[in-house]
Amino acid sequence: MQISYCGKPSCWLMACRKWRNRSLGFSSWMCFILDLFCLANLVLSNEVSSESPTIQHQDRNSSLVAGLNVTDVHEHMMRLNKAAVKSIQSPDGDTIDCVLLHHQLAFDHPKLRDHKLQEAPSSWPDGVLQESESSKASEEVLQLWHQVGRCPAGTIPVRRTKAEDVLRAASVEQFGIKKSPPVTPKLTGDPQSLSSYGHEHAIGYISGYQFHGAQASINVWRPRIEVSKEFSLSQMWLLSGSFVGDLNSIEAGWQVSPELYGDSNPRFFTYWTRDGYQSTGCYNLLCSGFIQVGNGIAIGASIAPVSSYSGAQYDIKILIWKDPRTGNWWMRYGQDSLVGYWPAALFTHLRGYATMIEWGGEVVNTHPRNQHTATEMGSGRFPQQGFSQASYFRNIGLVDGSNQLHSPANLRTLAERPSCYDIKSSYNSNWGVYFYYGGPGQNPGCR
Repeated sequence: MQISYCGKPSCWLMACRKWRNRSLGFSSWMCFILDLFCLANLVLSNEVSSESPTIQHQDRNSSLVAGLNVTDVHEHMMRLNKAAVKSIQSPDGDTIDCVLLHHQLAFDHPKLRDHKLQEAPSSWPDGVLQESESSKASEEVLQLWHQVGRCPAGTIPVRRTKAEDVLRAASVEQFGIKKSPPVTPKLTGDPQSLSSYGHEHAIGYISGYQFHGAQASINVWRPRIEVSKEFSLSQMWLLSGSFVGDLNSIEAGWQVSPELYGDSNPRFFTYWTRDGYQSTGCYNLLCSGFIQVGNGIAIGASIAPVSSYSGAQYDIKILIWKDPRTGNWWMRYGQDSLVGYWPAALFTHLRGYATMIEWGGEVVNTHPRNQHTATEMGSGRFPQQGFSQASYFRNIGLVDGSNQLHSPANLRTLAERPSCYDIKSSYNSNWGVYFYYGGPGQNPGCR
């Protein structure tokens, strides 16, 4: 991959990246110094104006984005990248830092300075451990960095933020942040509709009750992204509040986002907010808040392997539930990887319960060339094509106020533009409540 500045390749950055890749045994502080050296030389070179320490970044589609201040970028990286006791170079180019559990970024949050770490949930939802083996339909899904190493006990794996990650954002402040959704129906009615902001959905949802958790097994694909500013994701949302600025949301699933990650790999991700995406929360561990306790799963890391047409199908299973004793919202990945929790102190409405749960797909449609994007959702094929062609959510479940895990009795579905992306739900004894969803985006019926 080649990064360009001011419209032409940067030999300084390319040389520095080679140098940096050879320094895997160095400490995280040495890596910061190497990054700073690279960007400082870019500023001093003829490729960047000497009048300002601002880098003009050009993405793969040669669309110039806002300038970013070198000092701001590195101060932000210093905040995010904590000292590691071990670093692992993933085959996809990521560096996974093994950070001491008590040194993680979460504890920088003002509400968590005196937080007492909860090392394990006080209880699991009833029914989660008794799930039938017959419900398994796919192969085990790991993360790409697992091929070359694991983090030791007492540490957590953290995807290292690089300068080029931040440079793809519109600003340091916007790095790792979702754009605000529109102000539309309340949580007692239909789910959010984001199409006016270029966001389009195909989702199943349930509302009108008090929910204390949700789960699903989510089929993993590598959808095509037409424009680097677009993304495609498949996730669960646990929501409470209204869409008028006080929305609380906990989210987890997989996404393909070239702008956020710099590639087209599907990656496990999380998100949270307590004010409708205005000023709180972020993706993954790109701000303080989520407390990770497990050393097996890196949030933001590439998932491997992925599903193929008429071939093997791969799922990730995610369970999120509220601890009845502490009120913290725990997350499990797969059958046995306890990832961590969102402390109750982060939220307002979710200190009580969720009032809506959504499962499904979302894409951003930037209308390139005044046409609907060809960015795919799920597998890129419509739900009518079924297993090994269309993407699915299966074994959909919710946790009620008595900490019981069970299938939703009245799942509703919504596809804002079914000629672009659609959804079809059903039920059987192995998959429980499930649905197929997705689509190719632009096609003769979707312009």
